[in-house]
Amino acid sequence: MAVVPLSGLPERVTIYEVGPRDGLQNEKAVVPAEVKAEFVTRLADAGLRTIETTSFVHPKWVPQLADAEQLLDILPRSPHLRYPVLVPNERGLDRALANGVTEIAIFGSATETFARRNLNRTVDESLAMFAPVVERARAEGLWVRAYVSMVCGDPWEGDVPVEQVVSVASRMMDMGCSQLSLGDTIGVGTPGLVTALIEALGEAGIGTDRLAVHFHDTYGQALANTLAALRAGVTVVDASAGGLGGCPYAESATGNLPTEDLVWMLDGLGVETGVDLAGLVATSRWMAGRLGRPSPSRVVQALSPESE
Repeated sequence: MAVVPLSGLPERVTIYEVGPRDGLQNEKAVVPAEVKAEFVTRLADAGLRTIETTSFVHPKWVPQLADAEQLLDILPRSPHLRYPVLVPNERGLDRALANGVTEIAIFGSATETFARRNLNRTVDESLAMFAPVVERARAEGLWVRAYVSMVCGDPWEGDVPVEQVVSVASRMMDMGCSQLSLGDTIGVGTPGLVTALIEALGEAGIGTDRLAVHFHDTYGQALANTLAALRAGVTVVDASAGGLGGCPYAESATGNLPTEDLVWMLDGLGVETGVDLAGLVATSRWMAGRLGRPSPSRVVQALSPESE
C-alpha cells in the first residue's frame, strides 16, 4: 500500500470499537459469552484499546446481551484497555457499578419518533431519565459518553434539522458527559452535512476534542463522511470489526463502518491508529466463521483467500 498523506488531517485517530456491543446485539442467534470474550481479546491483540463490550439493557429488549455480567467476569483486564458499556437507566448503572465498570455510555435520540421506538419515551422524558444516571456515574468517578442517534436523518421523520441535533446534543453534554458520539443511524449523511453539523456544534460550545462520529454505510458514505469529520478536527471514530451491526429499532439501518475499511484508509493516509490490519482481518474472518456468514467488510473480503 502506498502511503500518501493529505493536509488537514490529524496525526493519530482513536478507533472506538463497537463490534462486541453494537454489532452482536443485532444477531438473531445468541453468541456465547466465551466466544464474545475471545472476540474482545482478539480485537485487543490486534491493537484496539477502546472496545465497547456489552450493554446493561433489560434482557427482554436485547436478549443477545443478556450475559453482560458473565462476559465482564471472564474478560481479561488491563490498564491499557478500556471496556465501556451501554447503560440506559439507573438500574443499568447499578449493574454496571456492581461489576466494576469504569466507563459507560448513554444512548439518546435527536428525533421524537426514534426516541419512542428505541426508549419508549419522548426526547424530554429520555433526557430526564439520563440525568440522574450521569450525575451518579460522575459522582462515582466514571467516564461517561453520550450517543445521539439520527443526526443526519430519520426513517419516519426524514431530514433532521442541524439545530435540532445541536439542541439535544447540548442538553446531553450539559449533564456532564465527557464525549459525544454523533450517530448517522440510517447512513443517509453526506460530507457537507457532516461538516455543517460539526461546525454548528462547535459554535454551541461542543468542540471537536469532545466529539466522536458513528457512521453507518447504508448508502456507501461512511468513509467519505469519516474523512470529512477528520478534516473538521474530529479524532475519535466509531467502527465495528467486520462491519457487524445495524440498529434493531430502525430496519433501514445496515451495518456499521467496518473497522478494517477504516484502518485501510487511515493507513494509506499515514494516520496512526495502533491497529494491526492483518490481525484485525483475521479476527473478523474468525468471527464470521462463528456467525456462519461472510463479513460485509470490503477489506476483509479483499484480503481473504479466494477459497474461503
